[in-house]
Amino acid sequence: MNYSPLKICLSICITLLIMLGITYFSTSIPLENDKFQDGFRVLGYTIKYPKTTSFLLQEKTKTSKVTTKTVDSIVQNIDVLVEDDEDISVTVEKKEKEEKEKGKTLKIPNLSQIDTSKIERLIYPKDKTAFLTHLKTQLTASKCRIIHYGDSQIEGDRMSGYIRNRLQNLYGGNGPNFTPIAQVYDNISSEVIASDNWTRHAVFDRTSKIPDHKMYGAYATFSRFTPYKNIIKDSINKDSLKLVKAKITVSPSKKTYLRMRKYTDIGLHYGNTQLPVSVKVFADGMLIKSDSLITDGNYHNYKIKLANTPDQLTFEIESKMSPDFYGLTLDGESGILLDNVAMRGSAGTLFAGLNSKNFTQMYKTLDPQVIIFQYGGNAVPYVKDSLEVEHYVGYLKNHINWLRRKTNNASVLYIGPADKTTTENGNMLTYPLLPYLIDRLKLMCKENNIAYWDTFQAMGGEDSMEYWVNQKLAARDYTHFSLTGTRIISELFFLSLYMDLTSQK
Repeated sequence: MNYSPLKICLSICITLLIMLGITYFSTSIPLENDKFQDGFRVLGYTIKYPKTTSFLLQEKTKTSKVTTKTVDSIVQNIDVLVEDDEDISVTVEKKEKEEKEKGKTLKIPNLSQIDTSKIERLIYPKDKTAFLTHLKTQLTASKCRIIHYGDSQIEGDRMSGYIRNRLQNLYGGNGPNFTPIAQVYDNISSEVIASDNWTRHAVFDRTSKIPDHKMYGAYATFSRFTPYKNIIKDSINKDSLKLVKAKITVSPSKKTYLRMRKYTDIGLHYGNTQLPVSVKVFADGMLIKSDSLITDGNYHNYKIKLANTPDQLTFEIESKMSPDFYGLTLDGESGILLDNVAMRGSAGTLFAGLNSKNFTQMYKTLDPQVIIFQYGGNAVPYVKDSLEVEHYVGYLKNHINWLRRKTNNASVLYIGPADKTTTENGNMLTYPLLPYLIDRLKLMCKENNIAYWDTFQAMGGEDSMEYWVNQKLAARDYTHFSLTGTRIISELFFLSLYMDLTSQK
């Protein structure tokens, strides 16, 4: 055959053009471990083939200089205002002495030290003035309980602890507030040591069997010191059961802010009591209270009022069958009380499945004036298209409104998801549907009288997570903030809220 150089070149060009054309049909295929690969899916197999954008090197291969500059300016701008945990460099005694010398003057942020134009501001419903007026009235009341619901981004009192300290310094208040009894992760704000027979049961824990009663209380979790049984349904012979003893010891944390080390109003929240329960309370080894818990099966709050915070507060509980204990509240007598309710793996769509009567009873006692939701990150890897995003946001809205109806006209704030990245052809890139999810969350909040704060934009926007990781402001899982990063993002949220509450531009 006669092949001229021209024909060979023409054949090569045509082949390359065909191969280039095929790149237009290549897509990003989701793989295991939240990764993506360019190519085609054929008979269940993935055939690698570049997309046009990646073939022409139009996609980002590393954090851009613009993103780096943006994040640097965000972090450096507020670094002067970010507060460290007070125990790191200063002893408790020294801090208490300094506080007495200063009197009870509350801390007000010095905004002259920063460029406020770089602070990501809250987005409000249509009537911003009415929303802020109502919120400020609640925060400045003699007592204001805030419940901060969220996913693992707030686990261990991260974010909540920092925001609590800032608000307590601004409006008064003490204590770490809610803490579970059976601890499954470290909590920096309180020290709780429970006897080994305590177990945790959480509605958001997929490995835990959900009891028929679905009475998880306001914090969506309870602890027990005997296995869960139903006296009637399980045909339990009460006389065959043995008495079981359990113990809880609570101490002020040495790893947290000074205000959280002081609490005098303690609540032991419980329900579903089927058999008699005795409780003894000791403060630094001295018996201060001895009682029997109420056995009507409903929710109750066993209250303890102290003059001072003991070094150790111990509960000794005895029964043949444990009630469901929803946790402890370690509160001051006035000011801001902020409960951290972290739900690892949750997308926030579990509230309406809880027992309504039980939840309502507990909410009437707690009387939260402000609710903060922080969800969305766990939904990101699982939504495959815009329709699934809309379904998720609509479902989430129903759960938020279900909970809000249990409150006495509480203000609702929503902290949106942070940047979340996935591996695409070796590059760490923002999940494609995350920006759309955030847009839908903003719209949902605006239409339902909820203030929205955009964590994604506050940290620098698209693909910013990689830079936060490189600067040790986020963990290597490219999802969670480090301790330093948590303080920064929490300060950004607080400043945005504070500036609006004080009408500063």
